[in-house]
Amino acid sequence: MRARCSSARQARLLRLYLYLCYVLIDAKESVTIGVGFVRLLDPLELRGLTLRNRIVMPPMQTGRATVGGAVTDRLIGFYVRRSAALGLLIVEHCYVSTRGRLSVKQLGIYDDELIGGLERLAGSVHAVGASVVVQISHAGGVANRKVIGAEPAGPSATGRTREMTRSEIEDLVEEFAVAAERAIKAGFDGVELHGAHGYLLNQFFSPLLNKRGDEYGGSLENRMRFPIIVVEKVRESVKGRLLLYRLGADDLAPNGTHVEDSAALAVKLEQCGVDVIDVSGGFCGSEPKQLRGVKGYFIPQAYEIKKVVRIPVIGVGGITEAEYADRLLREGKVDLVAVGRALWKDPRWAEKAVEALTA
Repeated sequence: MRARCSSARQARLLRLYLYLCYVLIDAKESVTIGVGFVRLLDPLELRGLTLRNRIVMPPMQTGRATVGGAVTDRLIGFYVRRSAALGLLIVEHCYVSTRGRLSVKQLGIYDDELIGGLERLAGSVHAVGASVVVQISHAGGVANRKVIGAEPAGPSATGRTREMTRSEIEDLVEEFAVAAERAIKAGFDGVELHGAHGYLLNQFFSPLLNKRGDEYGGSLENRMRFPIIVVEKVRESVKGRLLLYRLGADDLAPNGTHVEDSAALAVKLEQCGVDVIDVSGGFCGSEPKQLRGVKGYFIPQAYEIKKVVRIPVIGVGGITEAEYADRLLREGKVDLVAVGRALWKDPRWAEKAVEALTA
């Protein structure tokens, strides 16, 4: 009897030992390839919306709008051809104010008359199964003087830019909010605020350009103030729809924004209701010369941001291979992957990626 009890006890101990070994191995594997084994083709739930996969087309200016910023058939065709297998399309930056325009044929969202064309664009993308948000922006100090017919205004005065007044800042918050309302009326699944690449929200955040002496400049907390106020107001405008923020996480300059600063802003963005953080470059732009040829060149910054927030993070930067994009998710580096220039060159990139990863 004792022999049987001893054998049974040994068997239980052996099962327990094997179970613990399995747990330890699984935990080690999860650290290596990403908790939950998330893949590029896995769906993602966001505020009741289901993205069919984690492939994102980031905003890239096409120059296919009218001179007045309206949607054209050519613009719709460009996006529809690239959306057949996308999880999420982020439409190129639309200027919220005529004073914040960058180029002649930039897409606009500054007037109610533009809603009809934007509605056709959103509906056409939805028809091929992709979710779609639109990026809204203001060029600030880098607005095109000839195009806007006035001196550009930014957070601080420079050789070519005047400093915005407090009343102008307050008016701009409202213009962002009303532009977001237009996006929702047009049927988009949400909006993305452009806080990267040296545009207005990024200009206020970066010490490279923001030299203000009031509550909007100086300390990190003050430099975050205007972007956060815009986020809070736009969150109200889009109600239950998606709100993304494209974060210029690194200026790649000694006296500029570093990822530690952006991590602090990312935490604030999450607290204010941002659903997804789209990590890119700051004043260095979307394709810094010093990082050309580096695969996934903004992934390290995205990974650092991901460590401090619970909301999904998009990674971008020189990603051209589906297998590499898939690996980034399996390793837990990001939650979604944005593929820009490769999709620009090959409209079927997302379709080919699905085929490659399901073969």
